[in-house]
Amino acid sequence: MTKRIAIAIDSLAGGGAEKVMLTLASSLIELGHEPHLLVLQNHCHHEVPANIPVHFCFAQNEKNLDSFWKLSQSVARLKQFIDQVQQEVGKFDLFLSNLDKTNLLMSRTQVSPLYFVVHNSVEEELARQRKLGPFAYWDMIRAKKALNGQHLITVSNGIAGEIASKARIHPASMQTIYNPFELERIATQANMSAQGIPDGDYMVHVGRFARQKRHDILFQALASMKHTLPLVLLCNNKKKALKVARKYGVEDRVIVPGFQTNPYPWIKQARLLALSSDYEGLPTVLIEALAVGTPVVSTNCDHGPKEILLDELQQYLVPRRDPLALAEKLDNALDFYPDCSNAKILAQVGAQTVAEKYLALIN
Repeated sequence: MTKRIAIAIDSLAGGGAEKVMLTLASSLIELGHEPHLLVLQNHCHHEVPANIPVHFCFAQNEKNLDSFWKLSQSVARLKQFIDQVQQEVGKFDLFLSNLDKTNLLMSRTQVSPLYFVVHNSVEEELARQRKLGPFAYWDMIRAKKALNGQHLITVSNGIAGEIASKARIHPASMQTIYNPFELERIATQANMSAQGIPDGDYMVHVGRFARQKRHDILFQALASMKHTLPLVLLCNNKKKALKVARKYGVEDRVIVPGFQTNPYPWIKQARLLALSSDYEGLPTVLIEALAVGTPVVSTNCDHGPKEILLDELQQYLVPRRDPLALAEKLDNALDFYPDCSNAKILAQVGAQTVAEKYLALIN
């Protein structure tokens, strides 16, 4: 029987959570079900497949939807919007809420069954907001507290463990469902041609230029390696990346072609992929690299990497913020790496496998 699923989210801007939910929606359609995207505001950078219905609730220029003085009004409008959509398309069998603003509003709508997808470390996000000042921190605390008494889906066991141990949030239930990956599509796109890929051997790092990703640690490791392969950075801020690379004396070994709409050929043709982050939720790029058979070396940050690099791949996890350890492990991986094309994690993250786990929530 066809199930109708509402996927609520802040926007369709270029973030990871948005990509995850679009992949989930496509997989639900392939399984014969009917997902609908309920999007708060029309900020759209992702290419949305034509067969996924999208409904926008608020005007693009409306601000402070989740502010203390406007919250009740926003919730009332969201409830009315959901009722209107259900009158048009039929009753939803499942609601999935994503990201802080949407979570805060959806937690007050009383729709059911409702699950909240937690994409990132709660504690790391709060620590980051605390540095931005008390108002930013209070806003995020309020959004996280909205998860109290709710049914949570975490994208890694690490996030679930953190929530349980810190006891800042007391959910009604909590389970882990890994993010969905369209493995066949990734393999197909990895075989496409791409301009600018270096002719010789190289390493690759994929991720925006942000403190979380710790390019400074990566560059220090690069300077300490015995191998002298260049490092390709697929990131969004070439000028800043090269400035920091210059600081650590590796500017001549860093290639920054910029953001790539199809990064998979770059990943597949690399000798290895490096991840140097301080924290992640479930680092997508590690799974994508394994899916195309590219070796990976990663920091053993709290959430995700140790759930991806299993069995003999565990040896390629290194402590956070330790450039010498990272350099040694990168050198080791270039000298020898076991076959990773059938890594155990890949059997757990196929898009349809994940979609079926979400459908099981209905029952």
